[in-house]
Amino acid sequence: MSMTKEFLKYGCNVTVSGRSENSFERAKKELAGFTRQVCYVPCNVRIKTELETLWERSMVQWGRVDVWINNAGQNSPYEFAYDIEPYYVDAVIDTNIKGLIYGSQVAAKNMLAQGSGQIWNMEGLGSNDMIQIKTILYGTSKRALTYFTHGLARELEGTSVLAGRLSPGMMLTDFITQTPDGDKSPVLEDKRFKRIFNTLADKPETVAAYFVPRILNNTRNNAHITWLTNTKAMMRFASTIYKKRQLI
Repeated sequence: MSMTKEFLKYGCNVTVSGRSENSFERAKKELAGFTRQVCYVPCNVRIKTELETLWERSMVQWGRVDVWINNAGQNSPYEFAYDIEPYYVDAVIDTNIKGLIYGSQVAAKNMLAQGSGQIWNMEGLGSNDMIQIKTILYGTSKRALTYFTHGLARELEGTSVLAGRLSPGMMLTDFITQTPDGDKSPVLEDKRFKRIFNTLADKPETVAAYFVPRILNNTRNNAHITWLTNTKAMMRFASTIYKKRQLI
């Protein structure tokens, strides 16, 4: 939602996607003043034909698609990998990897046909090879995303279509505060995690305000837009001596 609002500030038309019509209720209330600039299309990224419909309906509404962001994500319970039920294994792989690939296929083929466009894939925990126990299934999917995006950019080299990565760092979202089933996340009881999260994390609107103008002004293939750089992280840790941040 934060990315949508930020694109709208820049005068863009936006297609908002969700798994079902019910997923748009909050969005429609928050974006009530932008009815002419927003359309809502139900889409389960695990099903390629639904992604194709997402593109087609966007084209009917706007005439072209300049920016496509693969941002759908699925987490698994905060458990050791050997304890995770097959249902969640399938959900993470189908959404975070297959959904990413299907979305990139649909966007790349159609953007090549229309003559231009940008495909952006959202990184996350694990993209940089960092291992956090009890989250390695999600981390594995995000490491795959990074590899795939590098490869996609290589394959698009010399064309008018660009592929790149968005690295938001830690953000205060439902991924952190809730389990996949909507319960309170057990990571909130982990004192070490809370200390690190409160030091490094940001609200989604802060990150979106950084990302969107850089996406709109990007002209490079295989670009990597990073919010939480190593320098910024070190400065955050150094500043905790003087100022405590409290997000959770």
